[in-house]
Order: sequence, then C-alpha cells, then structure tokens
Amino acid sequence: MAPRIALIAHDGRKQAMVALAQEFATLLAGCTLCATGTTGQRLQDEVGLVVERLLSGPLGGDLQIGARLAVGGLDAVIFLRDPMTAQPHEPDINALVRACDVHDVPCATNVSGARLMLRQIALQAGIG
Repeated sequence: MAPRIALIAHDGRKQAMVALAQEFATLLAGCTLCATGTTGQRLQDEVGLVVERLLSGPLGGDLQIGARLAVGGLDAVIFLRDPMTAQPHEPDINALVRACDVHDVPCATNVSGARLMLRQIALQAGIG
C-alpha cells in the first residue's frame, strides 16, 4: 500500500513546502497525498503531484486531516508551521498535532524533520 501523507503549510511556509515537494517529487508521486486547500493547489500546479485537496486550514482542513488520523487513514503528517505568526485557528492546529500524538502518527513541523521523515519513508518503500 502506498504511504498516505497529509501536507499542510501556513502561508509563510508554503514556498518551503513546494521546495520540499520538488526535492522529494519521485517519492511523493508514489504516495497517496492529501493537503489543505492552497497548499494542495500549489503542489498540483508547481510540482505536478496528484493531491486530494481538502478545505483550507482556517475553514476546517486541519480538522478534516485530524479526522482521518483518528480512523487510521494517514501514515504521516508534514505540517510546516509558521512559529512567528499568530494563527486564528490555533486550537485546530493544536488538536491536529495532538491527534498525531494520540494515534502515534509521525508529524514533522519543520523542513529538517520532514526531510528525515521522507528519507525514512523512501527507505521503507525501497525508493533510492
């Protein structure tokens, strides 16, 4: 089964998500991906990935991803958060990260952690 990965990025981190996705495009193309609204659109348009687009984070996309976590529908989450900007939906963000902890799903919140996670997924999948 292809790894199921959720991709989320705050506005100030969307370009970093696109760059990360370009770096790991071969791996991500073989995964089942979902993402919050604008992040998913950029990954489709700029990287050419097939991504199921959910609602934007502030409109409930974080909660949609949390619901998938709760029923075993995700194997990993990459959530590039902007720690320097207050987010109006901070409770949803905290709930999503908590859901990762509760359901023991790896969650990377910065590019370095995301690279480590994606390299491990690539090793397990046998992709260079």
